[in-house]
Amino acid sequence: CAVKAAHVLSEIAKNEEMKKPCIEADLVLTLIPFLKSTDQEMLLHAGRAIGRICYDNRDLQEELVKVGVIPSLVQILTDYAESEPLVHVALLALYNLADLDSAKEALSMTKVAEQLVKQLRRAESHERLEIVFEVLQALAENDALKVQLMEAGMPEVLSEILLRLQGSSQAEDTCIVRAASDLIVSLLLGELKAAKNNTKSIVLILARHENSQGKDSLNSAFASLVPIIVFLTSLTCLALPLSSDGNCLRMVQLGVIHQLLDLLEKHVQSGDTSVQQAALSALQNLAIPVVSKVQMLEEGVAERIEALLRSESPPVQFKLLGTLRMLADGQADAAEVLGHDPMLLNRLVQWCSVGDHSGIGGEANRLLAAILHHNRSQEVVKAVQAAQGVKHLVSMTTSEHAAMQNEALNALAIASAIDLETLEESFKESQLVQRLHKLLQDDNTSPEVKYNSMGLLCRLLNSGDLRQEIEEDKIKDTLERLCSHSNANVVKEAITTLQVLRGET
Repeated sequence: CAVKAAHVLSEIAKNEEMKKPCIEADLVLTLIPFLKSTDQEMLLHAGRAIGRICYDNRDLQEELVKVGVIPSLVQILTDYAESEPLVHVALLALYNLADLDSAKEALSMTKVAEQLVKQLRRAESHERLEIVFEVLQALAENDALKVQLMEAGMPEVLSEILLRLQGSSQAEDTCIVRAASDLIVSLLLGELKAAKNNTKSIVLILARHENSQGKDSLNSAFASLVPIIVFLTSLTCLALPLSSDGNCLRMVQLGVIHQLLDLLEKHVQSGDTSVQQAALSALQNLAIPVVSKVQMLEEGVAERIEALLRSESPPVQFKLLGTLRMLADGQADAAEVLGHDPMLLNRLVQWCSVGDHSGIGGEANRLLAAILHHNRSQEVVKAVQAAQGVKHLVSMTTSEHAAMQNEALNALAIASAIDLETLEESFKESQLVQRLHKLLQDDNTSPEVKYNSMGLLCRLLNSGDLRQEIEEDKIKDTLERLCSHSNANVVKEAITTLQVLRGET
């Protein structure tokens, strides 16, 4: 009798006009206990009736969560995982509730992640895949559920789906690929610990695909795996410097770097800036570990990235500059390669003057500084000077960011040690000595900036003209005052600089 009543209610609730009487009669709360029934037919009809009555009614949906419907729905997925009708009802109910914060919180206390992974694995129809993706996309907005989904192996399952659908031209398959890619991005945004674990899964998937079908197949697979590979590499590699498992180097060895570069070149031509930014983020993160940096340089990555300078998208330019700076960090060979490219240097100088996108100017200055800092070649110093880049680095010494000030000061000090004669005239024109004096006089200047400013001054004293400027500007008096500074390193450097100024060393 109860089963028949539930069936009748589920049919009545199909009619929009009958929903209100059902609500007024408190039929939803009456049906809730039946979701714990062991009778599958009762579960089916009660679930359908509740879902139809509560559809698009936020107040009722909140009430459902409060009275504990979430554990019952997850239990249905657990106990009847192979019952298509019951799974469909449970998934529809979760889909309707998943946007509620209260529902997400309740779901985080269950094992819904494991059950959704199971359902994704066994889903055969596009309709089933789509509804699971809808639920997962909503749940991925919750940090606790995001971690649970990662730990349950969700990204690997999604990757396998993409591998399975690679090369398909069917519209339905394209929608699934897009949904799976978007979901992976959502899962990876935020949780580095889980992202690190997932990196290993992706590397294994790529390796397995390479071993089973050969390198050419791996290359073709990237055409359909583009969204997932780009974003996975970009986001998961943030955790790799803390890892000793060699995943990052393995990605490089599997050819990920050149696939990303191929992708970049293709989308520079098509103008798809979102993919360009994602691929550049991936390259930048892959360039963090020294072992990867060296191999990337050996494979000519710097030269290929430079070829992308024709992009006119500010966000892409910003990522491009950051990627090149990451490659140059600690690598004299890379700094020399970049410093010998006149087109790059000229473009950097142009970017240094960009006013409508401050990030571009700052990043261009930082790359110029990195080239000089890590370079050991007199020719590179001359090239940067010829491109009129020195004046921008002098301006950078008075940046509002202490980190950038220090980068500029250190770069100019190293360049001065290599070839002060080439830089002398630019230093005078840009009033470098006077700028340094102001930094030393300003009480708001950080101790590290003061320290590095004095280090640069010591280099400048090797020039007769610049020594004269230093003496005329009475920097000696300022240095004497700094001998009683509260910071021990500043005091030590002030004493050393005074000794050099007086010719005592």
